[in-house]
Amino acid sequence: MLKFTNKMILQKMFLLILPMIVAFGVNAHEKPPKEFVHGIEIKLHGQSYYFAGPPDGENGATDVPGHEWLRVGKHRLIGKHYNTGPFGAPNFWSSDAGDGALLYIMDAVIDRWTEKKALQYYMKGFAHYHMLINTKTGERHPNRVVWFKHVAVKDFTFDGAGPLAFGGIEAYSVTAGVDYKMTPNWDTPYNPNPVQ
Repeated sequence: MLKFTNKMILQKMFLLILPMIVAFGVNAHEKPPKEFVHGIEIKLHGQSYYFAGPPDGENGATDVPGHEWLRVGKHRLIGKHYNTGPFGAPNFWSSDAGDGALLYIMDAVIDRWTEKKALQYYMKGFAHYHMLINTKTGERHPNRVVWFKHVAVKDFTFDGAGPLAFGGIEAYSVTAGVDYKMTPNWDTPYNPNPVQ
């Protein structure tokens, strides 16, 4: 029986993601990305946006806890999701994966939410979308979301404070590969103006 090591899984995942990076590469007029960043600022339609979350990024930028991002195209990012919480809280997402461990590699696409697109994205593993928050006004983007595909790099239990606090979901066992249970809101219509 063939046993896969974490290194082998990461290598295979990199080979799966590499074509996406090449296919959706950075525009020629943009500087190539240099490193993964927590609290990434996304320029879109002449405005700057962050991901909704605690303000624990550089200069108070908000982001999803334990996430780092690399923009690889106009509407595409690659992410890393670590077992870390806001302001470095330990074991935030999992009790058995190890503090600070890499849990997921993520593919992220900036696009609209429509019923048709939601189903298309879900069928490709994008079970969750996240809101973009304007850095100046704090308002949600009027019509764009970021679709997330979470690819687990190892088996672990998704049972820390994060899943309940940020996703409102119960604990579950994750196996290496695409995680369709990771906060599946793909079928919930996007509302840029939530009722307060």
